[in-house]
Formats: sequence, C-alpha cells, structure tokens
Amino acid sequence: MQNKYVTFLVLFLVSVNAIFAQKEGYWDKIRATTEEISVSARDRIIIKTQDFPEGTTEVVYRITLLDKNQQMASSLVSVLKAIPDPTGISQGSAGAVFILSKISGDDKCKYAVFSDADLAAKYKADGKIDDACLVQDTPVSRDAKRLSRDKSACMQSNSGNLWFGFESKNWIMNQKIILEVVPWVNNKLSRGWTVENRKAIIDQCKTSNLAQKMTNSDDFCVCILDKIQSKYTFKEFQKLLAVERAKAFKDFGNSCYGESSLSKSVYEDLRKQATALSKQGKQGEAIVKWNTIINEGKATAMDYNAIGSSFLLTRQYGKAIKFLKEGEKLDDTELLIKLNLAHAYLLNDNYSSAKAIYKAYRSQNVTDSLSWTQKIKQDFAAFKKAGIVSIDFERVLKLMDR
Repeated sequence: MQNKYVTFLVLFLVSVNAIFAQKEGYWDKIRATTEEISVSARDRIIIKTQDFPEGTTEVVYRITLLDKNQQMASSLVSVLKAIPDPTGISQGSAGAVFILSKISGDDKCKYAVFSDADLAAKYKADGKIDDACLVQDTPVSRDAKRLSRDKSACMQSNSGNLWFGFESKNWIMNQKIILEVVPWVNNKLSRGWTVENRKAIIDQCKTSNLAQKMTNSDDFCVCILDKIQSKYTFKEFQKLLAVERAKAFKDFGNSCYGESSLSKSVYEDLRKQATALSKQGKQGEAIVKWNTIINEGKATAMDYNAIGSSFLLTRQYGKAIKFLKEGEKLDDTELLIKLNLAHAYLLNDNYSSAKAIYKAYRSQNVTDSLSWTQKIKQDFAAFKKAGIVSIDFERVLKLMDR
C-alpha cells in the first residue's frame, strides 16, 4: 500500500512539474530538423538546420550512425514529449543518455558545430575546426547534447541556424547518419521581447512628460511595457507607423497613470518636489509643480495654501488671494489658509480685510501646538528675511496683544 502511495505521489509531482514547465515554453517539432544523410568515404559534409523560431533559447540534438539495414526505433521529437522542458536534460554527457538513440551501427564519425555559414564552408574545404563552437574530435557512433544560450557558444552568437559538419572515418564504404535537432522556444521571448528590446521601451518611456513628473518612474514605465508586450509582438510594434506607436504610448500611459496607486504616487512625488523647492527658496519652480497638481484637478486645500505661500514670497499678492480663496472652498475650517489670506490682503494694501481675519481667529491655534499669534510672528519673520516689509506688521502684532 505504501509503495502504491509513493508511486502515485511521484507521478503526481512529475505531472504538476510538467504542467508548469509547459507554460514557460515548448519543443518546436514543426521547425525541428531531421536529416538522413550519406557521407562518402573520407568525405566531409555540412548540414544546415531549419531556421530556429523567435525565442529559441536552447536546442537538443542527436546524431546516430546506422548500418545499411537499420532503422531508428523512435524520433527525437517523440522522446522529448516525455521531457517537459530542457531542465529534464542535464548539461553534459550524463543527461544525454536519456535522449541517445537506443540503436546505432558500427560506423563512427567526427563532427563539429558552427554558428556561421562561412565558417562551416571553410571547414568543409580544409577540415580545420578552429572556428567551431563545438567539436567532437573522437569518432562516435551516436551522440546527443543540449545547447543552451547561457552555456554554449553555439547559441550565444547564433543567427537563427546551426551548421553541423561531419567527417567520415570510413575508408571504403559510405556512412548513413541521422541528424535530429529540436529547438526549445521560450513563450515570452517568442514574441520578440528580448532584454534589449524591453530596455528600449523603458528608455523611451522615461523621456515622456508624464514620467518626468515622477521622482521614480520605474513602476509606471514597467506598466506601459507590460501592456505593449501583451498586445503586440516586437515585430508588430516595430511595424506600426510612428504616429501609431506614439498613440499606443499615450493610451497605455494614460491607463497606467489612471491606476490609483501610480496616480497617487505621482502627485505625492510632485508635492514632495514642490515642498523641497520652496524650502530652498526656489518659489518659482515650486509654483510650477503646485500648478501641475491644480491643473489636473488633484489639488487639496493644503495644495492651494502652499501655492498661496509661494505667491506671497514672490510678491504676487493678487494671485495668492485667488488661489487661497479656492482653497477656502475646499476647507473653510483650515486656519493656515485663513492666515495666509490675511497676509495677502495686508501686503496688497487692504488692511481692513486683513484686520477682520486677524481678529476673528486670534484666540485659536493653527495646529495642535502652535497658536494663531505665534504663527503670525513666524510668518512676519519669514517675510522680512525674504525682503518683504510692511509698516502694518507692527499694527497687526499690537492687535494680537489686545
């Protein structure tokens, strides 16, 4: 009973692994290479594989030499059906045992693999293997290997094909060689979105006006990239007209920007930038940031108060009054807005309107620990430091002492 349970568990785990592995990619049997060739005695021959599809990251090949009347027991494609992904074939000869042909003849041959047609042609002419990306210099009757982009030079510089060069070791008789090559295609890369292509989209995104509003635009640009990858293969996207690509960027950008987390992050970043600029005395640059938030309809009452403060410090009192009144409409209880409005009236030579506000709230606090009067004194000191002076400052302070 226990043995049955263990067997079931093993089969279950293998099945689950196969299901998840298939999502990563597939063996492309349609573009597999199967060639039966005859190599004349003491001759060399070159065989070019089928074109590898976009997204090929690995290939498995098998070479089998057969005697005259021998036939293959099963094809490499059929063997790979039982191996859900390349990890089922470890690198090196130990893993190749699983895919080796069960039969082979007495004949043996040497072979070399090339990633370039010219290098393969040179080998055929002179037999030199210096430029080969893989060499089997000991004659074999059968062989099999897995070549991956990570570990094999044949795949790292590959143009979409491999060239197999065979050299017969027979002195008299021809040799019958079966060459089988099956590519493994990564689902994501099959759409053409290589690291370089994805990086190009990210770099383009970061130059957009929307991205430049953000302190960190990584999430925003990755969002756009994901949407582009989902809708288009890389080749499809490249074939779009410039105006169509621009529209795709704009539409996907608006969609990503509209997502609550990103949108909130953008405006928080703008607030932080504007506040930092204001503290550095760069009121004009801070005003630009506050205006962006306001123009896009995302301003809070305190955003209006902040831009009002910047207008006060740049002696734009009429604009300060305008924006502070807008802030009042959003929160009529915020005393910091009331106080800045009183300052704006005062500096704009409207003492009577300023006096009414100063008197109305003099017994209250603007925050939990700062009184109305203390805040007035702080603000007047800041104005003087910025070179803004009024003969009415002393009148207001005396008014607060009554």
